[in-house]
Amino acid sequence: MLYTLIRPALFSLDPEDAHRFTLAGLDLAHRAGLLGLLPRATGKPVHAMGIDFPNAVGLAAGLDKDGAHINALAALGFGFIEIGTVTPRPQPGNPQPRMFRLPVADAIINRMGFNNLGVDNLVRNVAASGFTGVLGINIGKNKDTPNEHAVDDYLACLDKVYAHATYVTVNISSPNTQNLRELQKDEALDALLSAIKLRQSELAQRHGKYVPVALKIAPDLDDAQIAAIAALLMMHRIDAVIATNTTIARDAVAGLPNADEAGGLSGRPVRAASTRVIRELARHLKNEVPIVGVGGILSGDDAQEKIAAGASLVQLYSGLIYRGPGLVRECVQRLA
Repeated sequence: MLYTLIRPALFSLDPEDAHRFTLAGLDLAHRAGLLGLLPRATGKPVHAMGIDFPNAVGLAAGLDKDGAHINALAALGFGFIEIGTVTPRPQPGNPQPRMFRLPVADAIINRMGFNNLGVDNLVRNVAASGFTGVLGINIGKNKDTPNEHAVDDYLACLDKVYAHATYVTVNISSPNTQNLRELQKDEALDALLSAIKLRQSELAQRHGKYVPVALKIAPDLDDAQIAAIAALLMMHRIDAVIATNTTIARDAVAGLPNADEAGGLSGRPVRAASTRVIRELARHLKNEVPIVGVGGILSGDDAQEKIAAGASLVQLYSGLIYRGPGLVRECVQRLA
């Protein structure tokens, strides 16, 4: 109810300014103990990836790229938080403006470009947070790292975040880093997953704990591509798959203001495409690899749709911007 009153003021701001303002406000409210007054739903615990999640509803990567707001976001009732995408070196991302609202479609287009302050800064933030809940850390490659050396960036990040993460997500599906999605293709993905699994094994021995690895994929895949990815996930014993990232398709928003902006489209228009990928993955994976469903969840029923399609867990992002924190409680209740 309160968010309904606040939203017009937030939407009067530039989207990135509204993003920063909201996170700063959440931090203040958390420090003042106000977030603890929000009504909570009692969630149904879920065991996936070898991890016990207090509930099935998580925050998707991208909202807190540097892990600077973990505790405030967790106080909204999420069962898990995913931060990042983080890269080995700091980078500014793409030129502004780079985020656009499409309110009629409950959608957002972004071309942020992995803007972040680098993996060392993120690790310091995580350590300072003292957070004890389930924390995913999403890793990527720097824009100026050619694809033939991408594995080096992913391994560098994995080395640094491993001890601080409950699970690590390998992001090869953002449309906003040139040619990144090429890493989803058979040979490139096979080589990347092989290197990641080898390093994961070495790090597990070094740190005395096994940290699961998830792969985040795009919605813009045909059935043959989904089948090939599923086969590689099983072959390399990847611990989970996150489906999906944003879409480059514009069919659902054609003709709307900002619809022709370059970048990834998220929110309600990606819901069906994301659910299709989940359903196809589930058909091939046969419960061998858990699926995290994300894309276009704006209600508890949308969250349930992802679970019915084969997901074990769900994540929210754009829905939060349009519906506010109440969406977390609604989804937790619906999946309980």
